[in-house]
Amino acid sequence: MAPVTLSVVMPVLNEAQGIAAALKALAPLIKRGAQVVVADGGSSDDTVALAQAGGAAVIRSPRSRALQMNAGARQASGELLLFLHADTLLPDQADALIAQALTGSCRVWGRFDVSISGRPALLRVIAACMNLRSRWTGIATGDQAIFVTRAAFEAVGGFPTQPLMEDIEISKRLLRLSHPACLRARVLTSGRRWEVRGVWRTVLLMWRLRFAYWRGAAPDHLAELYK
Repeated sequence: MAPVTLSVVMPVLNEAQGIAAALKALAPLIKRGAQVVVADGGSSDDTVALAQAGGAAVIRSPRSRALQMNAGARQASGELLLFLHADTLLPDQADALIAQALTGSCRVWGRFDVSISGRPALLRVIAACMNLRSRWTGIATGDQAIFVTRAAFEAVGGFPTQPLMEDIEISKRLLRLSHPACLRARVLTSGRRWEVRGVWRTVLLMWRLRFAYWRGAAPDHLAELYK
């Protein structure tokens, strides 16, 4: 298998508390030739300095996860793009798993299964439901570390410039090109937003927002509800 360059794009905003650990976890990939691009949306803490110290290429972007990821992708040099949240850890050999899933395959994108860290046992049920739903529908969430060939990413116009549900929308667009590679290797994402807001409250809110989006609600309106 010919080597394929991987670029990890990480959108951040005030992630000083965890950015050093996030980049340290990516060190093995960097040693194997992966590139890490941190797209900062205007952090007011030490995120940028810590990201630069951690060996990442740092770019500035208007605040919006979709805009930041698109900006990071434009600066990235890899043939494969992996969009990773700052509070999400990849499985071992993630680069090899992605290359194996896409190289020589009809699939042009994919995602990992997810585990959610945290004390509530319900988080494990939520993660299992997320993985099963994604496998059935072909829709991936940002927590599952979406990866895609550069050609496919550009073919669908990148992430839609909307403040919420950008992961769902790009999944729908990418499904026109191929079904995703649903890798059973798991990323580990933080359960902090569920714990801070309340697990059941967050679950119900997200289902409400998804249903409204399916019914055609404007992403700007949904973003206000999410806040």
